[in-house]
Amino acid sequence: MEKISNTWNANLYDSKHSFVSMYGESLIELLAPKKGERILDLGCGTGDLAKQLSDYGSEITGVDQSEKMIEQARRKYPEIKFIVQDATKLTFHREFDAVFSNAALHWIKQPMQTLTCIYNSLKQGGRFVAEFGGKGNVKAISDAVIYQIEEEGFTFNMDLFPWFFSSIAEYSSLMEQAGFRVTLAQHFDRPTPLDGEGAIKNWIEMFGSSMLAVVPDNKKADIIAKVENNLKEVLYRDGKWIGDYKRIRVIGFKEK
Repeated sequence: MEKISNTWNANLYDSKHSFVSMYGESLIELLAPKKGERILDLGCGTGDLAKQLSDYGSEITGVDQSEKMIEQARRKYPEIKFIVQDATKLTFHREFDAVFSNAALHWIKQPMQTLTCIYNSLKQGGRFVAEFGGKGNVKAISDAVIYQIEEEGFTFNMDLFPWFFSSIAEYSSLMEQAGFRVTLAQHFDRPTPLDGEGAIKNWIEMFGSSMLAVVPDNKKADIIAKVENNLKEVLYRDGKWIGDYKRIRVIGFKEK
């Protein structure tokens, strides 16, 4: 994940992918932050949701593995504490009333390590509230990319698939193994409008570029153009690109 996260373009993320934070706003309602609570925003990106949490009067610490994202977050919101840290190696111990995570956990292929770190970060009675990509998320897009890579004569290695998209059963079980009492687990479709005519190209460059690691640079633009063309009849409706998002939401409590 180190390589992936540090290639992210923080400006492109803010300008073309602001929907990531926008959809996180309803997750904040589920978290119901209270004044004076200490909350960890795990995978905070460029800090927009951390700022909203802070506006409730909570004391926020934002963590992300991407140095570029954290630099941008610090520029935008200098009053909030932002730290570069790997979610599988968190060093907090019983410090937070809540851990909040939006659109980040599907990037981490070691979910058990992360959940153990989250559990250890929480005070007794603390809660974990998260949303992330679930089973089948962006399947049309990723399948089209893999198909086109192989059509061009390259072998796609699944190690280059950058995400962990679990089912509810799988993730709930992992949470319970980590010690949580799971009180909510939902899996739902969330068709997501992507910004602009070049939305698929922007999306692949922002989120799926590691999948093209086997492809020479001079071939990538051609492959992306063919992917876009193949997806048009599937994901392009009424003049807009709609991403085939499927999300999981969970709430877990640390009782001991």
